[in-house]
Amino acid sequence: MTKKATEPKVDRRRFIAGVAATGAAGAVSVPEKAKAAAPAPSAVRPSLAEQAAETKGTPQVWANPAGKPGSDFMVDVIKSLEIDYITTNPASSCRGLHESLNNYGTPMNQQPELLTVMHEETGTAMGHGYFKATGKPLAGLYHGTVGLQHAAMAMYNAWCDRAPVIVLIGNHLDATHRPPGVPTAHSALDPISVVRDFTKWDDQPWSLQHFAESMVRAYKICMTPPTEPVAISMDDQIQENAIPEGTKLTIPKYTPTAPPQGDSNAVREAARLLANAENPVIVTERCARTPEGMALVAELAETVNAAVVDLRARLNIANMHPCRAGMGNIAEADVVLGLETTNFFGVVNRFYDNLESHVVPRVRPGTKLISIGVGDLYIRANFQDFQRLQPVDLSIGADAQATLPALIEAVKQEIPASRQAAIEQRGERRRIAHAEARQASREAAMHGWNASPISTARLAAEIWHQIQGEDWAVMGDHLGWTDQLWNFDKHHQYIGGSTGTGAGWGLPAAVGAALGHRKHGRLAINVQNDGDFMYANGALWTAAYHKIPMLTIMNNNKSYHQEVMHVQRVSNWRNRGIDRAYIGTEITNPDIQYAALARSLGCEGIDQITDPADLAPAIRRGIEIVKAGGVCLIDVHMQGR
Repeated sequence: MTKKATEPKVDRRRFIAGVAATGAAGAVSVPEKAKAAAPAPSAVRPSLAEQAAETKGTPQVWANPAGKPGSDFMVDVIKSLEIDYITTNPASSCRGLHESLNNYGTPMNQQPELLTVMHEETGTAMGHGYFKATGKPLAGLYHGTVGLQHAAMAMYNAWCDRAPVIVLIGNHLDATHRPPGVPTAHSALDPISVVRDFTKWDDQPWSLQHFAESMVRAYKICMTPPTEPVAISMDDQIQENAIPEGTKLTIPKYTPTAPPQGDSNAVREAARLLANAENPVIVTERCARTPEGMALVAELAETVNAAVVDLRARLNIANMHPCRAGMGNIAEADVVLGLETTNFFGVVNRFYDNLESHVVPRVRPGTKLISIGVGDLYIRANFQDFQRLQPVDLSIGADAQATLPALIEAVKQEIPASRQAAIEQRGERRRIAHAEARQASREAAMHGWNASPISTARLAAEIWHQIQGEDWAVMGDHLGWTDQLWNFDKHHQYIGGSTGTGAGWGLPAAVGAALGHRKHGRLAINVQNDGDFMYANGALWTAAYHKIPMLTIMNNNKSYHQEVMHVQRVSNWRNRGIDRAYIGTEITNPDIQYAALARSLGCEGIDQITDPADLAPAIRRGIEIVKAGGVCLIDVHMQGR
């Protein structure tokens, strides 16, 4: 993206000058011959007035270090990996790399393009959404320990969702070179320890060659299933110092690692069970990493006409496919195959949220359970994102998508001729059941059609009516009706949720996904929860500044409604009534003017819709704005559910 002719008038984090600070005795003149050496930092912290003065005017110029700056080579390494974007909320510890990204090798801010974000959590969540839309990782460039701690929640969401994000942070490791005051307070011996429990790999390079190997290794590790976040701490010295004359630096070649496939004997056993099952059910969660994965899931399902329960952490099979089915089918299954299903326990057991925490099996006694996934190949002990242990009859530790071609061929070979008629009859039953379920959903959506506040079904139906002829993609699907009323048949149309369910993910992840859709000219739609929006609404400014077209439609129910229901449930247990559930959960009095907030951040805003008859023209107008390259938000007053 080319730089704008005029700079945006927004506040930015100010760089810490530090090394040029003056002591209590006032400014010290530097002889001409000494200007080539960096000045020693003062032992006295500068006053607030002196710090403020340092941020104005032109910084004092010191002689350029002899040779190529180390951070220029670091840019060469990053460019070799073809990373398209780096989100950043920078400061002093990463200023060397920041300057090189600005002025060396990428004078027009292209590949990688720096994207300015208002918060490190926003930038990391953008990377999460971008990967789910494109299959490629972003990098984030942040400042020291404080930037990393801001990014931590989004890194955890990415960890739970197996989304690779590369987090780069600056650090001042050598205490004798640390500027006093804030830079020292933002340094650490082992900064990545803060997030190590939910990163797949990390490193703290001590040299430029070390950085080159670490960066390529980080990319390779994060892109090998299970794909997870990685982090690198970069010392300021390797960024800012010149490369000594005669130093030979090399950039390792990146070679992708082929994902692991299932053991052939185990695959044949799984095929035998599926081929001879009376009621096979396939449960998918993160199986389809690519569009090819969707086609493979459909082919396996069609081979035995199995019911497919899609948990939709990714779009694993088209929702209009006749094999798509609901959770109720699990009760009749004699074989259940889980494909990258993290919470297999929750699939085959029903949990009742009451004081006794009842758990009741969904499956019949004797049902065979098969698991194919990478969950057992890499796991950490502290955070419990791996869910409860579910014993299975056959566990295959492998990437499910990579294993499907062999499984499909094995199933075809295992099906006896005597089973073909039964499989065809099962397919006809699936088609009838699927059509009946779709019709029931359409009829249910009509309840409360003209209600105000507007029903979630009405909003879903109105959006679908406007976009069904477009090349569209939806992010932040919180309505509970799109899967029943829309037609999802392309992998890019749905990115799923955060999995870690940390609030504040929705809007920045949607901006990241919309960034991935931009080059394809897709219509990016974000259905946005109101409470989640207020965590990181600065992401709208990033979308406006970097011209990332996106339509956000606010699901504004004026509360943290999930929490309302939790408080109501506990109040009912204790026979105290539910009339006070609004305390600590409502987002009203005063109401937030989301459209006005969007306008203040450089976007178009359509003020709150309360009459469902006004939805269609508002959505049409929003789509027009986005097609013209703009960012638009429509505020809609919604029912709680």
